[in-house]
Amino acid sequence: MKRKISFFLFCFALVLTAAAQAGFSVSYKRVSPTELDIVFTGKIDNGWHVYATDLPAGGPMSTTFNLDEIKGARLKGKLREGSGRKTVHDDIFDMQVSYFAGTCTFTQRVELTDKNYSVTGYLDYQACEDNGACVPGKAEFSTVGTDGPAAAAAPATEKAAEAASVSAPLPAAAADSLPAIGGDSLYVADTVAAAVSSGSAGAGWWAPVIEELKAFGGDDSGVADMAWWYIFLLGFAGGLVALCTPCVWPIIPMTVSFFLKRSKDKAKGVRDAVIYGISIIVIYVSLGLVITSAFGANALNDLSTNAVFNILFFLMLLVFAASFFGGFEITLPSSWGAAVDSKAEKTTGLLSIFLMAFTLSLVSFSCTGPIIGFLLVEVSTSGGSALAPTVGMLGFALALALPFTLFALFPAWLKSAPKSGGWLNTVKVTLGFLELAFALKFLSVADLAYGWHLLDRETFLALWIALFALLGFYLLGKIRFPHDDESHRVSVPRFFLALSSLAFAVYMIPGLWGAPLKAVSAFAPPMSTQDFNLDPVKVEAPFTDYDAGMAYARQTGKPVVVDFTGHGCVNCRKMEMAVWHDAKVRDLLMKDYVLISLYVDDKTRLPQPLVVTENGGEVKLRTVGDKWSYLQRHKFGANAQPFYVLLNAQGTPLNHAYTFDTDVDKFVGFLNAGLEKHRP
Repeated sequence: MKRKISFFLFCFALVLTAAAQAGFSVSYKRVSPTELDIVFTGKIDNGWHVYATDLPAGGPMSTTFNLDEIKGARLKGKLREGSGRKTVHDDIFDMQVSYFAGTCTFTQRVELTDKNYSVTGYLDYQACEDNGACVPGKAEFSTVGTDGPAAAAAPATEKAAEAASVSAPLPAAAADSLPAIGGDSLYVADTVAAAVSSGSAGAGWWAPVIEELKAFGGDDSGVADMAWWYIFLLGFAGGLVALCTPCVWPIIPMTVSFFLKRSKDKAKGVRDAVIYGISIIVIYVSLGLVITSAFGANALNDLSTNAVFNILFFLMLLVFAASFFGGFEITLPSSWGAAVDSKAEKTTGLLSIFLMAFTLSLVSFSCTGPIIGFLLVEVSTSGGSALAPTVGMLGFALALALPFTLFALFPAWLKSAPKSGGWLNTVKVTLGFLELAFALKFLSVADLAYGWHLLDRETFLALWIALFALLGFYLLGKIRFPHDDESHRVSVPRFFLALSSLAFAVYMIPGLWGAPLKAVSAFAPPMSTQDFNLDPVKVEAPFTDYDAGMAYARQTGKPVVVDFTGHGCVNCRKMEMAVWHDAKVRDLLMKDYVLISLYVDDKTRLPQPLVVTENGGEVKLRTVGDKWSYLQRHKFGANAQPFYVLLNAQGTPLNHAYTFDTDVDKFVGFLNAGLEKHRP
């Protein structure tokens, strides 16, 4: 008997994994006229625990106390733990670890040194399930007062804290040309607002040049249009694939026949079928709108590099793949479909047709659900507009609804349509292999953004080679899954599909030794993660820090290519492999320009968070990626990647911006135009 997983339970499991399993409240206790305790009290769910503050290196994440800002005060001692600490041997890490279960308390004492004081920051912790699943969390705090001691001068420790925001010294060649800020010989790269407002050379590097870029012209509208068309076509392709599954294809002739037979004239039957198709579109587009309204543009953008969500998507696609392989079925509660179907029988008119379309959506969910899930994940994390899920669902629903309308208009076509059979399950299993392949992409995004190095390029390629080789063997009938037919014959279409899959696996094999593999460059991790590389050609930016690169350009007199990119940016990888590795482009980038690559999804924390003003409100920049993303918005008025801009050493544009376009000659012309502008 088939095991069935309710969709409600499935979503509930995902929500439980994503939600914080330990909640902290923050209180402030005055212990003396000059001392204040910041107390974090945690409540931990059953079966979960929070780690202690002093775990050995190489183990789980310790609980830490972090400052965003401290004025008129200084820390006194370390973060203290309350009672309830447990110590056990962890077999996974092979070490002794300490943690708290049920409840826990962490206390940080602060010594007040001035009458007016303010302390803001957060407790960084990791909540882990007893079976191994972990979710990071933060408990933020902020305390401000005017009842501290009447000391007028800030203590030396405050100055030391401010000095912590100063970045490491640049190479001597670049540091010689940098201005001294505040009497310090180091360039304060992390004080963005100060650099912009000061009269130093750094002010020009950060000053907005949005109008100057517009003056160069250059029409980027086609890029945005292409993105919308890509999302729509991706959804349309998903809808076509969903049609060819055992849950949808057999329903088409039955539904069309029902509409034609229940009507006294053909015109009314066709009209009902058209309304049925429109109802399908309304239902799925509404789903896209729900996703849009629930998350919003910023949240959908953040999903693209958030480790927790990318890992959840990875696990979700693994579950979908197992379902397609026949391990179980992901279904909605059967009572839902029965209730809607019963309601449809009791009603008439447009409502009856709409409810029939809704019934189709429910009963076909075991096949369409994984496709919809992958589609929503892909478009939601593509860095596009918040309407991307809606556009994707429009394409999906249109492809799903068209056959019902077309077969109603032309009933004779039903006779020539392929009959249901084992080929439908072959489509499902093939989709399962593809879901597994794309699952690795989401795991890779989290791995790159956080620098875990679990899925470097050769590991990723090895897994893809194995997957597509197994898919080829499956299509040849060498592997069978639970719902496959016993037939040993291989049809001609299956043979050619198997040939393509095996050839693709063989094509990727040289990539294990450093071959560029342009066909998969959009999905595979970048070449820089490859440990064993026999390819001597490398096009990598010598600078990943904007200020350091600009300082070097100022000293050498070279123009600059600023590359706004991301670890999870698919089109960025395409540009790097298809365009940058061309000999003409490579020579220009490495010899005539200073190349600076800025990763807007770099999760490395800044020494001290930065507070900047944007759109009339304050924005806190916590990571290196936040900083470069702000630079792109503030200076260039853009927020999409890839985004290339040519500057002189003073930060003035030399040409219009360049976005995604793999035309090598066009990119060469873009670079040469900048060189011409830069020459005296």
